[in-house]
Amino acid sequence: MNARIIINTIGRLVQIVGILLIMPIIAGFYFSEKAVFSLVTVAGASLIIGTLLRVKKPEKTRIRAREGFVITGMAWVILSIVGALPFVFAGAIPSFTDAVFETASGFTTTGASIITDLTAIPKCLLLWRSFTHWVGGMGILTFMLIFIPSNADEMNIMRAESPGPSVEKMVPKVRETALILYSIYTVMTVFLITALFIAGMPLFDSICIAFGTAGTGGFGLRGDSIASYNTNCQTIITIGMIMFGVNFSVYYMLIKKKFYDVLHSEEVRWYLIIFFSAVVLVTIGTFKGTMTRLGWTEYPCYESLGRAFHQSAFQVASIMTTTGFATTDFNLWSNMPRAVLVLVMFVGACAGSTGGGMKVSRCILYAKQIIQEIEKYIHPNAVTRVRLDGKVVGKDTLRTANVFLMAYMMVFVLSFMIVLFDGYDLETSFTSIAATMNNIGPGLNVIGPCGSFAGFSILSKWVFIFDMIAGRLEIFPILIMLSPFTWRRK
Repeated sequence: MNARIIINTIGRLVQIVGILLIMPIIAGFYFSEKAVFSLVTVAGASLIIGTLLRVKKPEKTRIRAREGFVITGMAWVILSIVGALPFVFAGAIPSFTDAVFETASGFTTTGASIITDLTAIPKCLLLWRSFTHWVGGMGILTFMLIFIPSNADEMNIMRAESPGPSVEKMVPKVRETALILYSIYTVMTVFLITALFIAGMPLFDSICIAFGTAGTGGFGLRGDSIASYNTNCQTIITIGMIMFGVNFSVYYMLIKKKFYDVLHSEEVRWYLIIFFSAVVLVTIGTFKGTMTRLGWTEYPCYESLGRAFHQSAFQVASIMTTTGFATTDFNLWSNMPRAVLVLVMFVGACAGSTGGGMKVSRCILYAKQIIQEIEKYIHPNAVTRVRLDGKVVGKDTLRTANVFLMAYMMVFVLSFMIVLFDGYDLETSFTSIAATMNNIGPGLNVIGPCGSFAGFSILSKWVFIFDMIAGRLEIFPILIMLSPFTWRRK
C-alpha cells in the first residue's frame, strides 16, 4: 500500500474543498450573514491542512486499483466531515452527527435531511448545502483529476468513484475525460439556472434548485420542497431531472454527431421505457376517474387527468433519478402508485449519470442473464452470449454486476436490522434504507416528503451515513477501505 500517494491525494482534495467554499463565502458577505465566518474558518483551515499533507512528495506516484479504491473511500468520508464543520461552527446544526448526516446527504446527492426549519438556516449555508449536490453529482475526485497531469493509473480513481457496471475513458487521457464530463455538466447546469429564472423562480432559488437538480440531490429551500413554485418551474425541473439521469457519454456522442450510437443505446431506451411506464401507472393510480372506478375513494386524487400526469411525471422522475424533490405528499397516495415509486427507487438512473440506484444497465444485464439461463435449460448445447448495445458483455463485467447485487443485499439487510431497533414501523424502516442506499432522500411514512430523519437515533444516523456513501460509491470502495486485507503489506 502506497500510503504517501494516498495522503498526498487526500491533501489535494482538502485544498479543493477550501477553494469550493469560496462561492458560499461570497454569498455570505453579500447577504451580510455572521455564518460566513464559519465558512472562512473552514476554508482557511482546509487550505493549510491540505498544504501540510502535501509537503512530503510521494516517491512512487503509481495509483494501483487498491490505492484508487482506498483514496475514493477515504476521500468521501473526509469530505463529509470537513463539509459539515461550517454548519457546526455557525450553530446552524449544533449536533456533529446531524451535520455530518446533512453533508454526507448533500455530497452523495441523497437529499435526506434532519433540518425541520429551513428558514432558520443562513442563505450562505443553504447555498453550500445545495452546492454539495452539484460537486458530488459528477464526483469530487473526478473534478480533482482536471487539475492533475494525466496518468493512466488515475483511471482507477475514476472507476472507483463513477457509478455503473463499467467506466471507460471518452478520450485517451483521463484528465481530458474529466474535463469533458464537467464541461457538459456545467453547460447543462447554466442552461437550467437560466430556464428556471426566466420561468419566474428567484435567482438565488434558481441556482440552489439547479444545483440540486443537476446533481440529482433534492435539497429544497422551502418546507414544501418544490410544491409552491409555479407549474412552468416544476416542468423544467422534471425535464432537467430526466436529462441528468442519462449517461453523460450519450451527450458526448451527440456532440460528436454519433446519432446512430445514441439511437441504439439500450440503456437509454429502457430508461425512458421504464420512466414512461411508471408515469402511466402512477397517473392511473392518482386520477379521480380511475380511482372512483376501482373503489379507492378514501385516497386523495386529482380531478384533472393533466394534473395527475404532471404530478406523476414529476414524482417518478424525482424518485427514479434519485433526486428526491417533491411537488406533493405522495405519502398520502394509494398503495399502487406508492409501490411503483418504491420499485423505481431500486432501478435508479443510467450508469455514468449523476443519478443513483442500482442503475438501468445492471437491471438489463440481470434480465438478460435470466433469459440466457432459461435458454440453456431448453437448449443445453447452445452457445449464448449476453450482449448490450450489440456488444458482447465480458465475464468480468457480469461477475462484478452479480457480486455487486450480493454485496448490496448484504449491506441492505444488515442496515435494515439495525434501524429496526429504533422502533419505527416496517414501511418507514425499510424505505429509510432504500432511500439512503439508493441516494434518493424521501421514503414513506415518517420519512415521507413532508417528514425528516431527525427522529432517528445516533446509531441509525451513522448507519444512514455509511449507506449513503456506500450507495454513492457502489459499495466496493468502502468495503475495500474497511477490509483488513487491504492494509496488509503482502
